[in-house]
Amino acid sequence: MAWTAAASLCCRLVRAAPVRRCARRRTLCSAARSTDAVDREYADLNLRPLYPNRGHHLRIRQHVNPLSALFVEPTEPPEWTEVFEDPLLPLMVDIGCGSGRFLVWLAKNSGERRNYLGLEIRQKLVERTQFWVTELGLRNVYFMFANATVSFEQIVSSYPGPLSLVSILCPDPHFKKRHHKRRVLQTPLVDSITKNLCLGGRVLVQSDVLDVATDMRERFDGYSDVFEHADRIDKDLQCDNEGWLLDNPMGIRTEREIHAELEGATIYRRMYQKTRCFLPDYSIS
Repeated sequence: MAWTAAASLCCRLVRAAPVRRCARRRTLCSAARSTDAVDREYADLNLRPLYPNRGHHLRIRQHVNPLSALFVEPTEPPEWTEVFEDPLLPLMVDIGCGSGRFLVWLAKNSGERRNYLGLEIRQKLVERTQFWVTELGLRNVYFMFANATVSFEQIVSSYPGPLSLVSILCPDPHFKKRHHKRRVLQTPLVDSITKNLCLGGRVLVQSDVLDVATDMRERFDGYSDVFEHADRIDKDLQCDNEGWLLDNPMGIRTEREIHAELEGATIYRRMYQKTRCFLPDYSIS
């Protein structure tokens, strides 16, 4: 009986091994498909031949704790005349810009006369992306290593032109409830965005995690005296019955968006337009 039981267990383990290998193969195939899809989306940037000495792929931490001592000090703003050819142009800020391809593509291909600023908490990504920007000779886009939660106000309030668009696209979800305080969109950042955005300026938030998208939505819905959802103003923007934008309004997808859609996930989006001035509440409770 003992031999029979042991033999049976061994057989089950032998049979199970190919299943694990197949699962790993599926994961690798999915990653390869995602990489190919990203390359196709950004093909006209021709970034692969660039950054030759440091490799196309970087070993980076996927999750960073923004509350650690490394990230609590605000980052100083740059000399705007040194990083942009025309620092009086309207500014778009992408918070948590990741690899930066999304913003580089907009800077190169968008018909808007605008400057682009990417804020990212993973320094290796910023170094590589800024290398790409220099190699491409772009003077309307710049990337900074910064914790936007604590640095946004200091950086953006110094910009000499108008802040016309802020995007927060698929931020780190920090799933566990006790880690929600690590999420990038906290009350001080929402206040700063609301205050610094010019009249008519827009905020785009999106996530493939419904809980994260809902959290961002509720934070901006709380400023209904300042913002209106953009579909009420721009009839080209269509929403579903839940109030989520049906289509990407930017003309290019982020890398996370590409990966998520390949996996069959839904992208939840909201776009707000500032229609009234922001008056901070200085009352003492």
